[in-house]
Amino acid sequence: MGIRRLPPLRALEAFMRTVRLGSARAAADELGLSPSALSRRITSLEEFIGRKLFTRARQTMQLTDEGHQFYEAIHPHFEALARAVESQSDSVSVLRLHLGVLPLFGTQRLFPRLGELRKLHPLLHIDIDTGPHLEGRVGDTLDAAIILSRGPDTSLHAIRLDENKVHAIVSRTLADTIGPDPDLDTLAKQTFLVHNELPESFTAWKNALDMRELEPAAIDHFDSGSIMLEAAAQGLGIAIMHDDHRRRAADPRLTDLFDVEVESPYSYWFVCKRAALEERPVRLFHDWLVRAGL
Repeated sequence: MGIRRLPPLRALEAFMRTVRLGSARAAADELGLSPSALSRRITSLEEFIGRKLFTRARQTMQLTDEGHQFYEAIHPHFEALARAVESQSDSVSVLRLHLGVLPLFGTQRLFPRLGELRKLHPLLHIDIDTGPHLEGRVGDTLDAAIILSRGPDTSLHAIRLDENKVHAIVSRTLADTIGPDPDLDTLAKQTFLVHNELPESFTAWKNALDMRELEPAAIDHFDSGSIMLEAAAQGLGIAIMHDDHRRRAADPRLTDLFDVEVESPYSYWFVCKRAALEERPVRLFHDWLVRAGL
């Protein structure tokens, strides 16, 4: 059987980088090409397959519908080729990703699924950092991070992983003591538990329940969601947290204080520097995370 004719691999790489970086200029810089040289490579690919992949207007290049279809068709095979080359290369032993993760996300959502990632990419190893100020360390001590934020820095590549509801989470014993529909005076006698990095969750919750004037007996602050849940389970206060955390914890000691859903100001985001998407460990994790729907 004859070998099928393949497109120029340099042209294909130019196309893939342009799509992933979202900028022809950034792709040209990554490849060490001039913008005109990058454009010629993509033109040669378009001529090879007989499709217009981009529309060109001044300095911008936008994918056409056929360009989108071509990318979706080629992307998994491009990744498979890269994995096959890696598996046969003596120069690649380990692909290492330095990832910042909030502990509760890591425990509840990431680690239960990491086995899937390891099977797909056995050479990819992840160093986990659960320290503070994750977003500010992306591009320095971290390759990427999963953060809780109202909205990441616009200079970063960011993907929103979810949208959340804020709930008042308590032990069932404390809920029985307080009652099913406590008023302002009752709540004012309680201790509330609030995460250091999510202060506006409490404000959003009070506003939604029309309790803007609520001043509790005390507000205890935590830097760990898992410890907050345990504190709430021990009856030490009312934890203002995302409903997803209680649901995933599946702790029979916990319940919601009110049957009210409050939009959270915060969401989980994956963030990295835009150029970091061209680093293979970052891209492999990024693409798996999006597909896995964590």
